[in-house]
Amino acid sequence: MHIILPLLPLAFFCELVDSSLGMGYGTTLTPLLMILGYEPIVIVPSVLFSEFITGLLSGFFHQEFGNTNLHPGTRDFKITVVLSLLSILGVVIAVFISMNIPGWFVKVYIGVIVTGIGIIVLLRRSKNAKFSWKRLAGLGTLAAFNKGISGGGYGPVVTGGQVLVGVEGRNAIAIAGVAEGITSAVGVLIFMLNGVTLDPSLTPSLTLGAVLSVPIAAYIVSKMSIKKITSAIGGTMLALGSYTLLRILL
Repeated sequence: MHIILPLLPLAFFCELVDSSLGMGYGTTLTPLLMILGYEPIVIVPSVLFSEFITGLLSGFFHQEFGNTNLHPGTRDFKITVVLSLLSILGVVIAVFISMNIPGWFVKVYIGVIVTGIGIIVLLRRSKNAKFSWKRLAGLGTLAAFNKGISGGGYGPVVTGGQVLVGVEGRNAIAIAGVAEGITSAVGVLIFMLNGVTLDPSLTPSLTLGAVLSVPIAAYIVSKMSIKKITSAIGGTMLALGSYTLLRILL
């Protein structure tokens, strides 16, 4: 195992945004690592592994700071279970598909989905949406599919999607972190069962850098107002989606 020091602040910053807004780690980090010369087949399992660790850890800290209530029997706990179970199904299908589709198509697909939901969240940020288990289930499956084919695109859809179906922003961020951690673990397992190994340098470097940011992010969320959180979620989704699409054109 070898730690690549320059990757620590990169992973730290991307995860700080992710644990603060429920999105941005894989969606931002994956293209940046590609610019640095890493291949997608090396990046995605490493990103998934680091998100497995940070996702579960973020759930603990969000609970400690009062951002969510994940005790068994609560609505937040039930939402987490539903999203996790559906996500497992979605990511299993997506990982196999990811090995047989061109990278440019994945980028366009993720960019369009994330941009679209970001715009909707911003347009509806002042409205109180009615909670719907059916819509939540559909968005959870779609988000997991995104995660499996690209290593990113899960947080924006599942966090923004929760806001659209009536989950309060602070709770949505915490729930997304835990569900993403479980989903990422399944993705890593599937890759390994298909002969893909974790990079001994990239994986620990990303994981260490990301873990260090989690408690800071949970504290930030506990101090933000609901309106600001919702606006930040929508704005970040729009920025991430637009960035993904612009990289394809430039």
